[in-house]
Amino acid sequence: MKKVQIMFNTFDDVKNFVNIVSHCDYDVDLQSGRYSIDAKSIMGIFSLNLSKPIDMIIHSDNCDDFLAEVSSYIAQ
Repeated sequence: MKKVQIMFNTFDDVKNFVNIVSHCDYDVDLQSGRYSIDAKSIMGIFSLNLSKPIDMIIHSDNCDDFLAEVSSYIAQ
């Protein structure tokens, strides 16, 4: 399991992110405060506070390819 913070700047960022995550064979969750949602749910993502970084929890240890694909969303 890996945990990184991500940030979205536009509506298209969220759409592209969900498209990438939907091709994963493992679970990816997003956590904001006490809320945790499935990262494959675009409606769930829009229910979070997107003005702050969000914790992304990847339920796999072999996710380097996925992290490379979403690198533009990882908060620095």
